[in-house]
Amino acid sequence: MHVWLPRQVRRKEIIASSLWKNHDAAYKAKVALEALKGEKTMTHISSEYGVHVNQIRQWRQKLLEELPGLFSDRRQKKDKEAEEMTSELYRQIGQLKVELDWL
Repeated sequence: MHVWLPRQVRRKEIIASSLWKNHDAAYKAKVALEALKGEKTMTHISSEYGVHVNQIRQWRQKLLEELPGLFSDRRQKKDKEAEEMTSELYRQIGQLKVELDWL
């Protein structure tokens, strides 16, 4: 079923939908890595991938900020702490459930 809308409203909806695109993480990484290589200009990368230059710069900056953390021990410590916290919470839930059933 087609809903009739004035011409200006339809045009604005079409323009707005084409302006806001959601890209997945793999796509962002690919574009940011391409920008990081420096083999092409930002303008060329922008026209090739259809992403604004400022957005590419933001993705590249985020990549540069988070890249050193990939190889650090802090990430492993955070993962281990989260795992320990989860197991402790599950233990407490089990204990409370047993106490509740007993009552």
